Amino acid sequence: QIQPVESGGDSVQPGGSLRLSCEISGYAYRTICVGWFRQAPGKERERVANIWVDNGYTYYAGSLRGRFIISRDMTKNTVYLQMNSLKREDTAMYLCAARTGGVCWNTMGVTDFHYWGQGTQVTVSS
Repeated sequence: QIQPVESGGDSVQPGGSLRLSCEISGYAYRTICVGWFRQAPGKERERVANIWVDNGYTYYAGSLRGRFIISRDMTKNTVYLQMNSLKREDTAMYLCAARTGGVCWNTMGVTDFHYWGQGTQVTVSS
């Protein structure tokens, strides 16, 4: 059973940066696709970015490309989300998700991922 575990959420001022971590356990790490999603109160869950762990290919929601960077550390079974120039509208619960099967593509949605973490809260406020 794959279990993503997120960490790194915090309160930060506008313009600041945070790095979130998602540690994946319970499966052949390099065969999975890992995505970061976020959900603000009263809003739908939206994809931020995803990465094909085996080859490092990355995919981003268009509006976040350039501010957010997804990466992975094969030695630590961990996927990161570096968030820069944070804005108040980035405030949300950030969730990590994993999909098995050796495929990963752009425009993946909530239903394309099989395993979910509990989330880590990011609050951007002055």
